[in-house]
Amino acid sequence: MAELKCSVEQCVWNKERLCSKGDIQVGGKHANKMEETSCESYSPKKGDSYSSSISHPSQLIHIDCEAVKCVYNEDYKCAAPHVDIKGCSTCGCKDTLCATFTDR
Repeated sequence: MAELKCSVEQCVWNKERLCSKGDIQVGGKHANKMEETSCESYSPKKGDSYSSSISHPSQLIHIDCEAVKCVYNEDYKCAAPHVDIKGCSTCGCKDTLCATFTDR
């Protein structure tokens, strides 16, 4: 599990920069840089709504990762101790990125 900080305020799972989904999927199968990754678990907020699949957002989270060229990818699981998910004015998961991505 990684310590996750998320700055994607338009995601329904984001509460106080923590994720309440329980686990996330980072995309970017052919990524060579962080801008080619995305949070595939992103789901847009609708109005002022907040949804949670767990009762409290968690700082530690399981992260499945398709970015096989990332140094932290170990058999499609993220082994980074800390992960930052970023995105501004997000309209979809392609506007998000894993800022922790480091090319091998």
